Amino acid sequence: MTDHRFDAGMKVRRKVLGDAHVDRAEANKSEIDADFQRYIVENAWGAVWTRDSLSLRERSMLTICMMASLGHQEELAMHIRAARNTGATRQDIIEVLLQVAVYAGVPTANTAFAIAKKTFLELDSNAEK
Repeated sequence: MTDHRFDAGMKVRRKVLGDAHVDRAEANKSEIDADFQRYIVENAWGAVWTRDSLSLRERSMLTICMMASLGHQEELAMHIRAARNTGATRQDIIEVLLQVAVYAGVPTANTAFAIAKKTFLELDSNAEK
């Protein structure tokens, strides 16, 4: 069961985050975090993201909401970048961050919007190259 979850998790992780991101993460893996990385692939990606009840777009939007609400800024930027692979649009992300403002607070949303603006600028800049 574990190898199946790992393989399925790695497949959806690559689909959502992109090969370049996953390849970098795999290259940076060490004996310190190897077990943790496997845990993430098997449980987050392989046991949850692979479920059929929610689309990748919906999961992406929920993840962005939670990362913003919890103040996990690096993960927020990563999932905003990944949204282009899940079908979540910039307008979807704006709506999610407005929801964050109401339920997690304006300062939290303010930070999240700043991260989104910066991330969108980086994506646009890279697209022009």
